[in-house]
Amino acid sequence: MSKKQLAFLWGLLFVGVMIVCFIIVVILNRTTKDSFRIGATYMTMNNPFYSVIDEELQLMIESQGDTLLTRDPALSQEKQNEQIHDLLEEGIDILVVNPVDYRQIQPALQEAKTKHVPVVVVDSQISEPDLAACTIVSDNYGAGVLCAEHLMHTRDFAQIILLEHPEAQSAVDRIQGFRDTLQGHEDYAIIGEVDSQGQLEIAMPGVSALLEQHKTIDVVMALNDPSALGAIAALEEHGRLNRALVYGVDGAPEAKNMIKEGSMTATVAQSPIQIGQTTAQVVYQILNGQEYQREIIVPVELITADNVDQFSADGWQ
Repeated sequence: MSKKQLAFLWGLLFVGVMIVCFIIVVILNRTTKDSFRIGATYMTMNNPFYSVIDEELQLMIESQGDTLLTRDPALSQEKQNEQIHDLLEEGIDILVVNPVDYRQIQPALQEAKTKHVPVVVVDSQISEPDLAACTIVSDNYGAGVLCAEHLMHTRDFAQIILLEHPEAQSAVDRIQGFRDTLQGHEDYAIIGEVDSQGQLEIAMPGVSALLEQHKTIDVVMALNDPSALGAIAALEEHGRLNRALVYGVDGAPEAKNMIKEGSMTATVAQSPIQIGQTTAQVVYQILNGQEYQREIIVPVELITADNVDQFSADGWQ
């Protein structure tokens, strides 16, 4: 064998060894790769709706051997932006977020985009949709429509107050659906609004103040069940609950029990269980480079005294 042939064989052997080493390194890297780290922050964990979403997300993530880092900004957008920055610094692979304020969250989501961290927005929209890889929401506008339609089938006229949360797009959509459905029907008058931030303890004094100002109030449309429960407490305190209709959105166990008792008129059932499971599926579709839907709208259903027994009073749907 000539020296050239020998050199060629040695060259082939060297290249072969290098390829084998490269394959081994790749395999080892895949085998020993740190688990995925998923960050999550919701507007407040004081609302059990978000706790249920997070629990469903955690079940899936932990079953895959990955890590969920959940943060609670307690209704502070400044704090939520700081949390997102910290999560990005910790090296998360993907971010799940329910914004406190759908506009003021933009700088934090822009930072995530700059760092190539995909964002999944749940139970809301954001002012810059391009900053989200996927948005998962209930049919919030439709929830408001369902409440207004039930009201119009129940009473021929009404003096209405609204419990709002202008910083949350989901809440804005619900109230807008309610307003739009009543548009043009002058017998249904909206005579007051309260920014309740979706919180019972804020809704109760706000509704109480309006009840003192207006003796004709007989309907409350609340953006969610916690604020509806605050309205019920205020109406009861003023001895006017038996004459009022109270609507909420969530389908929380407490609301369903209030409907059974006759204290609450209706709630529109969301499914935090389904939202959480859907969010987990999308998270892994994105992380694994699979195809996924950019917008997912989860159906809602009106719960009244007529059908409340079809729903579990002890848990969420």
